Amino acid sequence: MKIYTKTGDKGQTALIGGRRVSKADLRIDAYGTVDELNSWIGLVRDQPVNDNRKELLKEIQDRLFTVGAELATDPEKAPKRAIPIIIPDDVFQLEQAMDVMDAELPELRAFVLPGGNQAVSFCHLARTVCRRSERLVISLLEESPVDELVIQYLNRLSDYLFVLSRKMAQELTAEEVAWKPRT
Repeated sequence: MKIYTKTGDKGQTALIGGRRVSKADLRIDAYGTVDELNSWIGLVRDQPVNDNRKELLKEIQDRLFTVGAELATDPEKAPKRAIPIIIPDDVFQLEQAMDVMDAELPELRAFVLPGGNQAVSFCHLARTVCRRSERLVISLLEESPVDELVIQYLNRLSDYLFVLSRKMAQELTAEEVAWKPRT
């Protein structure tokens, strides 16, 4: 099977269910940004500091494919086959992982400037793309049904990525720079 179909050459793509929409449609932007986030998570997963977190990061990537499938499904048509969904345990898994990492981190007393180590910076980039994904999905919700667990998952994932960035900085003995606003 060829990877190119030429069906999108005029700026249209198909949702799961068959309806064709503009590639500039908010739904396409939302799941495209989730796909971008998935790539950033892959880069975070590939950092040696995350060797002991590879399995969880792979699971997160799997869940992001689930989110993408949910967002790519036409809400006006039932899909011909079942697609996976986000479940409450997916959100809980992120919360548990955060709790474990947070217990080993110094108390946070200020905003933290992204950086300190390239691997940490990758994690912060993933976090900001996650926040953008969340905003796009919330915008989509204003015009079309979206499972609330998708929004919850993206919200919790951005929190997880923040805590992960702090844990990575700690393990890499990278400086964690507190933001000190000018007065």
